[in-house]
Amino acid sequence: MMNLQLNCETVRKVLIGFIGNEVRKAGFHRVVVGLSGGVDSALAASLAAEALGPENVWAILMPYRTSSPASAEHATMVVQALGIQHFAVEITPMLDAYFAQFPDADQMRRGNKMARERMTILFDHSARLGALVLGTSNKTELLLGYGTLHGDMASAVNPLGDLYKTQVRQLSRHLGVPAIIVEKQPSADLWEGQTDEAELGFTYEEVDKVLYLLVDQRYEVSEVAAAGLFDEKFVRAVARRIQTSQYKRRLPVIAKISSRTIDRDFRYARDWGR
Repeated sequence: MMNLQLNCETVRKVLIGFIGNEVRKAGFHRVVVGLSGGVDSALAASLAAEALGPENVWAILMPYRTSSPASAEHATMVVQALGIQHFAVEITPMLDAYFAQFPDADQMRRGNKMARERMTILFDHSARLGALVLGTSNKTELLLGYGTLHGDMASAVNPLGDLYKTQVRQLSRHLGVPAIIVEKQPSADLWEGQTDEAELGFTYEEVDKVLYLLVDQRYEVSEVAAAGLFDEKFVRAVARRIQTSQYKRRLPVIAKISSRTIDRDFRYARDWGR
C-alpha cells in the first residue's frame, strides 16, 4: 500500500542530470545554496557538486544570534566534505534593526522575516556570482505548506521537491552525507529550541505515509481513514493542510482580461524559444 523506498542510485543519476541540464540550459554554470546544517541543504549541495563540480557550488551560511552552534558546525562539515566554495553572512544586524521598530512581533513574523532575509541574500549573491539559486524544499514541506513564501520556498531550480522528507534521508545516506546531519531532529533554526516535528505536531515518518496515499496513490481521505492505519482526525488535518497551502505552490493568480493570459492560455515550458 505504501512504497516510499527509493532506488537511490537511479534517483541520484536523475537529479544530477536534472541540475546540470536545468542550470546550463538557462545559460549558467554555477549555483548558490543556503547551507543550514540540515539534511535538505546538505543533500542539495552534494548533488550540485556532482552535477556542476564543487568549484561551481557556492554555499552561504547565514546564522542569526539565536542559531544553534551545531548548525554552523554541520554546515562547515558539509563544505569540507564536498570541497565547495563558501562564505558566511551574519543576518543578526538587519533582523534586529528591523524588529527594533516592531518589538511586539511574534515568533511567526520573526521566523518568516528571517527566512526571507536569507533568500534576499542568496539572490543578491546569485547576481554577483552569475549563478542560480538552488532550492532545498522537499515534497513533504511543499505539500504541507511548511515553508515561507518568497523565503525558503523560493529558488530558481529545485532538485528535492519531489522527494518526501524520509526519502531525502534515504538518498542522503546513499550519498554519504554525515550521519549526524541525517539523523538529527530537523529544524529551520528560526528560534532557540525550534524543531519541525514539534511545531507540526507529528513526525515526518507518520505524515509522509499519509501524504503518499493521498497524493501519489490518490486515495480519498475516507479511504485512508477506513483502512485503520491512521487516526481519521490526523488524516483530515493533513488533507486540510494540503488544501489550504495550495496558494504557496503556484504563481500569483492573474485576473483574466485578454485572450491570452499568462499561466492560463499562454503556457510554455520554461525553455520555450531556445
